[in-house]
Amino acid sequence: MAKPLSRTDKEITDIYYRHVKTIYRVCFAYMRTNHDTEDAVHDTFMKMITSSVVYESEEHEKAWLIRTAVNVCKNALKHWWRKTENFDDYANIESRNIETDDVFDAVCALPEKYKTVILLYYYEGYTSAEIAKMLRRPQSTITNYMSEARKSLRKTLGGDFDGIPEKH
Repeated sequence: MAKPLSRTDKEITDIYYRHVKTIYRVCFAYMRTNHDTEDAVHDTFMKMITSSVVYESEEHEKAWLIRTAVNVCKNALKHWWRKTENFDDYANIESRNIETDDVFDAVCALPEKYKTVILLYYYEGYTSAEIAKMLRRPQSTITNYMSEARKSLRKTLGGDFDGIPEKH
């Protein structure tokens, strides 16, 4: 196991404040409750603190944190106790502390492969080429995912929906 890179408290704090909103938004899209989202954000930054990754730039730092957050959420959602929990019990609980709208809710309801691509492209401003590199997928796959996600969003939100423009 690699020895963790020594980062100063100031460096950790700076990284945290630079990216916490983005990481929270990504985690919330997967976890859907404040408590689970906050746990995932915490776990993501703990992985950053204990990792030996040297970031080439702020963009590399952000991409690493997003990829880590997605993996943390996926692993949490696969955990055995989530399979035994009755989510109907939580249907009426309002535990969100971020504002959402119909579009964000529809994006969160997309299949995982589409949701991640849409979040990175429209909410975080990455290009399809950057997303392809980040997710280790061919760029053509990413553009196909975006196209399919847009179709699904138009179907969900109405035929004349123009909230997600056709751009690659």
